[in-house]
Amino acid sequence: MESETPLPLDRNQVVDRYFLEHRAKVIDVAAFLDRVDRASGGDDDDFRLRSLRAAIGILLDGESDRAQRVLDLLSDPSEVPIDRAPMKGATGAWDGFEGDQEGNAG
Repeated sequence: MESETPLPLDRNQVVDRYFLEHRAKVIDVAAFLDRVDRASGGDDDDFRLRSLRAAIGILLDGESDRAQRVLDLLSDPSEVPIDRAPMKGATGAWDGFEGDQEGNAG
């Protein structure tokens, strides 16, 4: 669902103001994926990597509401609380994500 309220900045002003900040974030994600590719051992089918690749697909699909769709993809959709957390801390992605290694949602 696209926002009905226009931004106070036009498109060029948004790009001028925020491009460099987000350029750095994209480079950071690229560097992370390069490090993962160079690393040996571990799980070749980690749900966090599958989720990240699927999130990148959402960024590139040209559809609206990308932030909400990425948040939904990374979030646990269950509505019933669990009795006990399986670990201390958070993983940042839902371990029930069933997409493939290329990031296609399952």
